[in-house]
Amino acid sequence: MIIPVRPRRNRKSKVIRDLVAETTVHTQDLIYPLFLIEGKNQKKEVKSMPGIYRFSLDNLIKEIEECLALGIKTFALFPSIEDSKKDSFASESLNRSGLYLESIRKIKESLPEACIMTDVAMDPYSSDGHDGFVENGSIVNDKTLEILAEMSLAQAEAGADILGPSDMMDGRVAFIRGKLEKAGFSDVSIMSYTAKYASSFYGPFRDALDSAPKSGDKKTYQMDYRNSSEALIEAQLDQKEGADILMVKPALSYLDIINRLSQNTHLPIAAYNVSGEYAMIKAAASNGWLEEEIAIDEVLTSIKRAGAKVILTYFAKDYAKTF
Repeated sequence: MIIPVRPRRNRKSKVIRDLVAETTVHTQDLIYPLFLIEGKNQKKEVKSMPGIYRFSLDNLIKEIEECLALGIKTFALFPSIEDSKKDSFASESLNRSGLYLESIRKIKESLPEACIMTDVAMDPYSSDGHDGFVENGSIVNDKTLEILAEMSLAQAEAGADILGPSDMMDGRVAFIRGKLEKAGFSDVSIMSYTAKYASSFYGPFRDALDSAPKSGDKKTYQMDYRNSSEALIEAQLDQKEGADILMVKPALSYLDIINRLSQNTHLPIAAYNVSGEYAMIKAAASNGWLEEEIAIDEVLTSIKRAGAKVILTYFAKDYAKTF
């Protein structure tokens, strides 16, 4: 048969497929989330996230060194804080000699080439387990902003390269940006959790940090997963308030949101391939239901193809080793 247009010609070999591939994930696109705990010589696996560990600072520095050698340059740090240090004001977040701020300083001193992204939210330090200040059972937006701004300034002073406000309070990007500007930290970036949905896929992360809410849920501040246009409102606000990068979280069930934001802003879009998405693939692979390496590549490629320039993923180290 004479068929002049045969799309299969561009699929006939791996060389040709690679040559015409529209989307390729590179190691430099990835941010590796890391969990930090107290103590020395500690490396504890998160049971619901096989292959992911909580590190004491000494071992965390070793882990970052290994990742830098693999080409991973950016790391998002999340602290596991002892309950005895938690209170309703997240006071421990401002402790300059505490676990988190001291660790940021020491990492930047030891490995200045590592780009460090921090988490700006109350829940790791809050006795209530919420991202905002709790008063009479409600999350008080504006009172939370003052706490988040002080937390952001402390992290910038410790050497953070990128701040990640993950709280979803209204107006927090502007409030944080103003605080940074007044203190002379105009070069510190803000990667705003712009469209962070109230998702069931966060469970393993909360296991890792023991940061689940003590009462209620987070649906009054995290977005409703039934909504799409609302993400555009959040994106417009965060861009206007001074965010440098806009994040969608989670990633896989929200590829449409990633794409929609990428089509409506010139700011880079990041996506967080969250703990539950990681755990699903690990569980399926452990049962022989899919090929793990191929699945990882397919998942990360889908996120980038949707429009994400940056991907936060627990697969970062595995990907860097394999591809």
